Amino acid sequence: MSKRVIILGAGESGTGAAILAKVKGYDVFVSDQGSIKLKYRDLLEKYDIPFEESKHTESEILNGSLVIKSPGIADKAEIVEKIKSLGTEIIDEIEFASRFAQGKIIAITGTNGKTTTTLLTYHLLRSAGYNVGLAGNVGESFAYKVALEKHDWYVLEISSFQLDGINTLKPFIGMLTNITPDHLDRYEYKLENYINSKFRLIAKMDSADHFIYYKEDLIVNREINNRAVFPQVIQVSLKDENERVHAINATMTVNLNGQIEIIDQADTSLKGPHNLINTMMAVSAALFAGVPMDSIRASLKTFKNAPHRLESVATINGVEYVNDSKATNVDSVVYGLGSYDQSLIWIAGGIDKGNDYNLIMDQVKKKVRVLICLGKDNEKLKKAFIGVVQIVETQSVKELIKIASELAKSGEVVLLSPACASFDLFKNYEDRGDQFRQGVLELKKKTERSSV
Repeated sequence: MSKRVIILGAGESGTGAAILAKVKGYDVFVSDQGSIKLKYRDLLEKYDIPFEESKHTESEILNGSLVIKSPGIADKAEIVEKIKSLGTEIIDEIEFASRFAQGKIIAITGTNGKTTTTLLTYHLLRSAGYNVGLAGNVGESFAYKVALEKHDWYVLEISSFQLDGINTLKPFIGMLTNITPDHLDRYEYKLENYINSKFRLIAKMDSADHFIYYKEDLIVNREINNRAVFPQVIQVSLKDENERVHAINATMTVNLNGQIEIIDQADTSLKGPHNLINTMMAVSAALFAGVPMDSIRASLKTFKNAPHRLESVATINGVEYVNDSKATNVDSVVYGLGSYDQSLIWIAGGIDKGNDYNLIMDQVKKKVRVLICLGKDNEKLKKAFIGVVQIVETQSVKELIKIASELAKSGEVVLLSPACASFDLFKNYEDRGDQFRQGVLELKKKTERSSV
């Protein structure tokens, strides 16, 4: 009798895990307490995988010998607690897939910057002709990739929620961009629990593997000094010229594999100090994977980042409009504001996540001329910056674009970098960024028509 595998959650990761389990001959059952999206229901039916939605039937679930849980389901969920009480192994889809993957794994985590670093690393390998798959918290599920494709390399973005369900994952290259307080409601409001989650990334790595991290991150650096770390360590620095991988101003130096390489950020498609960190990490990983430096240099110029991350939408009448809607906390906004030397019209607001605006006060004083508050409740934001900058309020993207276009002067940047969650006015940060982009592009068309 085949081993029975229970999948909790039928989203991207759950459906991928179910398909991999089915392909490998397991008896599979999928259960989702919510409704299953049509594309995932179609896939489950295609592979003849039994499933249920809008409920968890305990008689179907509690008899499994292995449970693969969606990262979105909290460990304290009632059905999870019951499974735990039986002593049944509960893992994440990433962990399950890693047990069958034949290729080498490059895994990236961190509070900020992990998506850009992941996508850039993948781009560097793929552009060099590598047989590489992109998966995890970005792109398709890792399990789905392993079930249907064979790659020599896998580049994975891994969230803390996914890391919580990992026991044996052993990346050849692991990267930790930074750690700042986030998702603490999931970690009993204890920062150390969140930190421990992130460091699960390197728990099984050894001296044949490579661990790359940002040296000036205070939390990561402290933890490195207090933990047993077994892989080879590369510290990426924005200050220390003695480090093998460092950047001074906008010039990066990479001294790996016995060769010193100098890269100017102007010769890449990314801007800002935070992207120096992301770029140096990705370049280091690519070099450890054997990618030639000439290929890396060429690919750095052709990389296109994911939307909503300092995405330059358009320049209208000398004013650049930038969509950084993914910046949902103050730590992300630090990077956004730090990417520009010009005077800024800064758009912020939404659902505050416990922000400490003092972290960006100096940058706001130096660079921001006008703050446009976009949200239902802007009191905390206004209180922080009243008397510091001119403040305008709106709850409409259409009105926001009109206000920005009237206030902005040629040479300035209109930066949507909200520092807050989006759920007061939008479906998610993508919806917020999409509406902003659409509004800017409509303004551009209108401006072009009027100038003809």
